[in-house]
This record gives sequence, C-alpha cells and structure tokens, in this order.
Amino acid sequence: MAEIVKIEGDLETDAIRVLRGIPGITVKRMPVKSETRADAVIEFSGTRRGVALEFKQRLNSANAWQVVHQAGEHPEMPIILVAEESTGDARAILRSHGVALLDGLGNAHVEMPGILLHLEGSARGTRQSKARPPKLAGKAGVITQALLLSPDRQWHITELADEAEVSPSLVHRVLGRLEAEDLVDVEGAGPKTVRTITDPTALLDLWAEEEKRRSMRTLGYVLAQTPRQLIESVGTELQKAEIVHAMTGAAAASLFAPFATAIPVVEVWTSAIEAPSLLLKVLGGEIVAEGSNVAILQQKDDTPLAFRERQMGKWVSNRFRIYFDLLNDPRRGPEQAQHLRREAIGF
Repeated sequence: MAEIVKIEGDLETDAIRVLRGIPGITVKRMPVKSETRADAVIEFSGTRRGVALEFKQRLNSANAWQVVHQAGEHPEMPIILVAEESTGDARAILRSHGVALLDGLGNAHVEMPGILLHLEGSARGTRQSKARPPKLAGKAGVITQALLLSPDRQWHITELADEAEVSPSLVHRVLGRLEAEDLVDVEGAGPKTVRTITDPTALLDLWAEEEKRRSMRTLGYVLAQTPRQLIESVGTELQKAEIVHAMTGAAAASLFAPFATAIPVVEVWTSAIEAPSLLLKVLGGEIVAEGSNVAILQQKDDTPLAFRERQMGKWVSNRFRIYFDLLNDPRRGPEQAQHLRREAIGF
C-alpha cells in the first residue's frame, strides 16, 4: 500500500508501535517546533497540521466521552487518539464529534481540513488482559443502573450494595473500575468515603456497550383490537395473577414518552422460574411461530427486573433497561431509544 499519512512528534513508544502497525502510516519520532500545544504533526497530501496526540491502551465509550469533552475545551487544537484497542461504540462517539482515531486493530478515521483518512480494521482485539476489570453486565449492570437512577447521590459502598442487592465486594470492584475510568468522584476516607458519578452520559453509553447477555424469547399471540388494548390487557392480567413482571421495549417506552410509530409486539420480562406457556395462558393467548404480538423475555437470573417501576398503573422496566432493550430491537428500536433518552432520561 502506498504511503497515506506521515506523523512526526515526540511520541510515546507504545503509540509509535501502534501507528507503525497501521497500513499506509509512517511515523518519525522528533521534537515538534511549535508555539502551540501541539505535540505532533500530521501530513497528508501536502497538508501539514499540528495536533495533540493522546494514547490509551483500551478505548471504550466512557474514555471516548472524556476525549470528546477534552476536545471541546480546546477546539483550536485537533486531537488524534491512538489506542491499542477500541470498541465500535467508542469509535462511533469519536467520529460523530470529529475526534480522530488510529488503533492497533487497524481502524483509522481522521477528518480535518485537507485530510480525510478512513480504514476499517478488526472488530475485536486478540490481546488478552491478565486482569480484566468487571464488565458492566449482569449484577454489575444492576449496580450501574442504581447509579444512573440517582446520578447526584453520594454513595457509600454498603448503601449501594443494599440498593442493588449485591455483595459489597462486587460494588467495590465496580466502583474501582469506574474510578479508573474517571466516571466517579471520591470524597472522604475510611467509612466516610462517598462516591458520586461525574458523567452519567458516558456511564450510560458504557453500560449499554457492555450489557450483552442472551435472553430466552418466547413468542405468543393474544387477541386484542389495538396495541393500547393489548398493553392494558397484558399488564392487568399479569398483575391479577400476581406474576412478577415488567414490560419493556416500545410498549413500555410509550408509557414514558409516546412515539409516533406502531407497537408490533408487547415485550415483557418475567422471572426465570416462570413457564412461558403458562404465562401466555394467563393472558388468554398461546405460543406461536409467526404473527406474534407478545414476547415473554427471560434470563438465567432476574436482573432485568431490577428497579422496575409503576407507570400509568402498569409494571414496567426502569427507563435505562427500556432504553437498552430498544437499542437492541431491530424494528426501529434505536430511533425509539434515542427518543426515550431525550424525553425521559435527559442525558
């Protein structure tokens, strides 16, 4: 491949190693003569531009938002982020905010006046960390949702453990990771130590990126004349039968923030111990292979039911769970998720 980009500067060894592994990029370590805060120069098709260069081992959504905020504080100096690995969500955040990225997986996107470079690399890295921090999924995801539901609260570890119904040791590990990500502030010492989240937007995106757990989905059909009537029927009948449940997806979102679109399926989280066929019988319906209008969702544990709440007299998932479920719904779900985020979440 012909040379595409030259990068010169007093760069870190790790950054140089990553950059030299990207096709079409040449790197030269040398001092940058500039009165600005530029610590590198990028050259492309005869255009030279001073840039600030940042290096991170692994880039996720939370890190990406930190860099976006940093770039906003100094708009006159473009930032190029060099990372060993980056997630797809992190790359999307940087790209949408005009921050350049070059990573060790072969991904590159640099867009500046006179410079446009885009390369698609690997979706995932092959390196294995010796001590991965806890992912924000499952019970760790419940801790994250507790933090998001009270974004201004100062938390003691034991209080957060009680709220999320998890062990203090897991809370300690999760908060340790969030401290390392600069997503929580720490005040006090010893038993008086409290923690407060600093960037709920970044924390929500990080959780949505990592909460990837499989669920069992049982499809059924329940007779109803309209989607609204179906929502009413599902909520009422499950409550009458005293079945622990929470509606999610488009049906639940319509109770928080109505959206001008059809609701083809009413999705309901229920406990892992419930038999879907019996639940559909309670609803006066049956399991079907096609033409469904109800979906019973279950996981190995009941974490999707965490912090369920009452909305217009019906049990629904908390708004962050609904947001996540919409993001993973191929039927216009991401569009509805962003609407819910604007109208009912606010960050």
